[in-house]
Amino acid sequence: MTIEERRDLSKARFDRAHDCLHTAKVNRDISDYRAAANRSYYAIFHSMRSVLALEEVDMSKHSGVMAEFRKRYLKTEILDRKLSAIITQAFEVRNASDYDDFYIVAKEDVDLQIENAILFMRTIADYLITQGVAVSVEEIEGAEA
Repeated sequence: MTIEERRDLSKARFDRAHDCLHTAKVNRDISDYRAAANRSYYAIFHSMRSVLALEEVDMSKHSGVMAEFRKRYLKTEILDRKLSAIITQAFEVRNASDYDDFYIVAKEDVDLQIENAILFMRTIADYLITQGVAVSVEEIEGAEA
């Protein structure tokens, strides 16, 4: 895969993350907090995949994507290590809201999930821009929680 093809794939994945963020906000606004938690997690997940695409790395499991992202970008401090806590929290809330029949997601939890997804995506967008990927920080700026 050429560098331009990797950049295109990265952009496509980041655009998907942006779509998930938008859907998370819509779901929150109609009080579908489980769906909002799910979509805010996927905004983070696809953001991680957008970065990994630059190195032609992809994994079949979520845990693999998270581990590889942490190893390549957080442990090396290419990106802020604080992102690791955001990943963990989003993953745990998404798992609980998707698979625990009695788990209740509060609006406040979803608000935090969406705020964290916006912060995560801004950080990723800034990095992708330095790598020549044509993403828009302004679109995320317009996605205020």
